[in-house]
Amino acid sequence: MAWRRYPFDSIWHEMDEMRAELDSIFRQASAGGRLLPAGGMSDRMLPALRGEFRVDVREDDDEIIVVADLPGVDKEAVALQLLNPRALEITCERTKEKEEKSEGFYLRERMSGTMSRIVALPSDVSEDGAKASFKNGVLEVTLKKTKPLKKSRIEIE
Repeated sequence: MAWRRYPFDSIWHEMDEMRAELDSIFRQASAGGRLLPAGGMSDRMLPALRGEFRVDVREDDDEIIVVADLPGVDKEAVALQLLNPRALEITCERTKEKEEKSEGFYLRERMSGTMSRIVALPSDVSEDGAKASFKNGVLEVTLKKTKPLKKSRIEIE
């Protein structure tokens, strides 16, 4: 082990390097990258641990389809709200079936409580003509795209 000549300076230098590396990681994540590699155990477990659910967003010529996995949730416990033309909020509540003692459990990952997620949409949509279905814990929402407003030139007097 090599001793550094200025231990306090080197500690601050190392902290600056770590901060710069973390800033780089978060910049990549906010630009559409991922914080964790896809497909690993952490990728599969983190949404459940954070109380989130998985969502797929698909775009067709005239509609956007959002599919959400909501296992253990009843249809009556799901609420949808279009927050703006590009954001859909999905809220649901998962309740415990019955109260049990911890007796005999080695691991318990089923959670109860309220989950909410705002899904960013790739195009503007409208509530008009929206459809939603829920079957076997899978929610499918179909939203019609709105036509973009034509740009018009405003004359200056």
